[in-house]
Amino acid sequence: MVEALRKKNRTLLEMHLGILFLGIVCQAVGALLVKNQFFYAKSLWFGILLSMVSAAHMYRTLDRALDLEEKTAAKVIFRGYLIRYVLLVAFLLIIIYTKVMNPLIVFMAYMTLKVTALIWPITHKLCNRFFHEADPIPEPVSDEVSNEEGELSAKN
Repeated sequence: MVEALRKKNRTLLEMHLGILFLGIVCQAVGALLVKNQFFYAKSLWFGILLSMVSAAHMYRTLDRALDLEEKTAAKVIFRGYLIRYVLLVAFLLIIIYTKVMNPLIVFMAYMTLKVTALIWPITHKLCNRFFHEADPIPEPVSDEVSNEEGELSAKN
């Protein structure tokens, strides 16, 4: 299992773990404060699921865009951004109309994606400990300039 997790994109894995962690924290807080536990949990975990799917879509979009030239990549990234948020709004409108879940809780859970990005350094360190790995130590960049770069800077 550990090897299968290592083969997965580490940043995406760490984001998913952060989202799940925040979902568990929100569930624990909700257990203390909310009267209708099932309604809260259903809304919360649907939002967490949306957040995880959104993180995977964001990774896929960025991975595809990195192979493209700058203008095309910007269009692909923006289109991915629009798709994610149009679908979020569509889900929220359906939830508001049908009243099957609490749209505020779903949106709060979706925003765990943003909070997870902020706590990513912590999840990264925890994953490094779990996988018994360490980040490479950055080496200083030498001050030497190659001949081609030196010629270019001399012309300018």
